[in-house]
Amino acid sequence: MDDVIIIGGSFAGLADALQLGRARRKVTVLDTGLPRNRFAGHSHGLLGHDHKPPLDILAEARRQLARYPAIKLVSARADSISGAIDDFKVLTSDGESLRARRVILSYGLTDQMPDVPGFAEGWGTSIVPCPYCDGFEVAGQHWGLVWSGPQSHNQVRLFRDWTDNLTLFADGHDIPPDIRADLARRNVPVVDGRITGIAQRGAHNATVRLDAGPDVAVDILFAHPRNKPSASLHESLGLATVKTPLGIILKVDDRRETSMPGIYAAGDLANPITPPSVTLASSHGAMAGIFAQQSMVV
Repeated sequence: MDDVIIIGGSFAGLADALQLGRARRKVTVLDTGLPRNRFAGHSHGLLGHDHKPPLDILAEARRQLARYPAIKLVSARADSISGAIDDFKVLTSDGESLRARRVILSYGLTDQMPDVPGFAEGWGTSIVPCPYCDGFEVAGQHWGLVWSGPQSHNQVRLFRDWTDNLTLFADGHDIPPDIRADLARRNVPVVDGRITGIAQRGAHNATVRLDAGPDVAVDILFAHPRNKPSASLHESLGLATVKTPLGIILKVDDRRETSMPGIYAAGDLANPITPPSVTLASSHGAMAGIFAQQSMVV
């Protein structure tokens, strides 16, 4: 029996494993190899790894974990979880049945691409969600922001630390008059009409096509599509969730424990703060690993 099974081996999951391995706890990490930020060319803001490709960072992390004999990395999907604290059973896509005293869910979120031609193709390059991840590289240039709800008004204010040249695309949404007045005061033009397509012009640069009016070119387009958990294990377990403006995440307490004793969650799957951050994912992963280890101390 393992001490802990970690489901999801990206930044949060590997940070879980590192803490547990250093505590000499027996750990198995199950991973499908599809991290959320795999579309990005570089990862920014992670201390010691700034401006490195995210897949390279993860590959180096796996190499470092190899020095801990208690950690086992397995390329497989977790199909089901059953049991209770101190005796959980996880069935993998390979048909293997694993047992552990604790489980950490770190399988992350999946961004749901809108049905707009060119959006999925530009995701992670000309279309991005996070100014902390990509803002510095395009600071001072012409930014676009696709309205996704009231949170977009806060993003307009936030973006001013990077650029004074911002265009907001309503994308068919009704923006309240008071917000429109504030945007006008901030010299942020609002382009009405629904987005019908996005064409890339190089590594960044996007041309936004509209159902009414001319195309609008920007140097970078920020968008926040809805997202959902990358797996449904939490549903079968009946774990409590929290609604966010873009989807749902798992509800955890201060020790990263979910509503089921013995099951913890880390990373984007349990992070209410948007946009996503590899720094927060790694930090919360380390916390989940430490607290899971402490819960087994007698």
